[in-house]
Amino acid sequence: MDPDAARRIAQSEVRRHDDHALARGEALIDDEVACVRDVLAAVSGIGPLQPFLDDPDIEEIWVNGDGNVHVARGGVAERTGLRLADATVRDLVERMLQPTGRRVDISQPFVDASLPDGSRLHVAIADVVRGSWAVNIRKFLPGYRTLDALTAQGAMPVAIAALLRDAMRNGRSVIVSGATHAGKTTLLGALLASCADTQRIVTVEETFELAVDGADLVALQGRQASLEGTGEITLRRLVKEALRMRPDRLVVGEVRDAEALDLVLALNTGVPGAGTVHANSATEALEKLTILPLLAGRNIDRAFIAPALAAAVDLVVHCARDASGERRVQEIVAPTGEVVEGRVVARTIYDAVSQTHTARASIRDAVQRSGVAS
Repeated sequence: MDPDAARRIAQSEVRRHDDHALARGEALIDDEVACVRDVLAAVSGIGPLQPFLDDPDIEEIWVNGDGNVHVARGGVAERTGLRLADATVRDLVERMLQPTGRRVDISQPFVDASLPDGSRLHVAIADVVRGSWAVNIRKFLPGYRTLDALTAQGAMPVAIAALLRDAMRNGRSVIVSGATHAGKTTLLGALLASCADTQRIVTVEETFELAVDGADLVALQGRQASLEGTGEITLRRLVKEALRMRPDRLVVGEVRDAEALDLVLALNTGVPGAGTVHANSATEALEKLTILPLLAGRNIDRAFIAPALAAAVDLVVHCARDASGERRVQEIVAPTGEVVEGRVVARTIYDAVSQTHTARASIRDAVQRSGVAS
């Protein structure tokens, strides 16, 4: 609870141990700094995984069912050589879950939770995993939380960052698409940071992931059902509640189920929105967003959703990760508002494959032709 006090006590105890060892002719602690670090990790951190959590270059940590620990740096996975015993993994999971109020057991074999530093924890227990428990910790590095930072890392040209910043500040609805680990949540967080000083933002997530600082921001998180099967709070419920909070922008962290219907309906009420969706391209993201609302019930059909979506979404930004692990904006499309044979027609605004750089003026002209920018 008091990291500074804990550090002082640990340092004092290490020195006291060495004083006694020196007086008795016993072995001294070779690396006092490392010993203090290990003690603090065991007492107030997550034990042997704490050094990976503290490493600013590591973006994800995972423990497989065999206990082997892996990490990802710059989008590239590597094996650490560390292997944890089953009891150690269970102890670490219980420690991480304790402040979140979430649980994992036979009746609830999966759990998602947000750690105090903003990292996302996912756990699957032995009943559904061969071997021991499988643990993933997704970190969200502070060095990538602005559009300028992403531009400096080569994720997009300066002109594209300016276009996206203008779109967000002008109240346009932007969807970020991409595969797993393509950088969707990171880009969405940077987009929100670009307008958080002028807009009241309400975010809706299953687990807190969007680390956005704003003067007027409300973050909502879903809740799992209790042991009795009651008390669950779904994303659909949160979207509806968010509309009662006077948002200037409604954000759904990840759209993957029937909440897509509530998001599309909300966007058609005049509330700008943003969110992420898993897809292989920007065009496929639009297609997926016309299909997901159908999960809400049989009385919903594509003929209703497609025109509503075409009128509500202004830009779809697609992220991709290459073989070297680098993440970048691959393409941007803007729906024209037309629907042909049930499919939303979109105009390509930016394509990183066919053009590595486009002048900002020509990009703005293309967006204006699509009716997206002011």
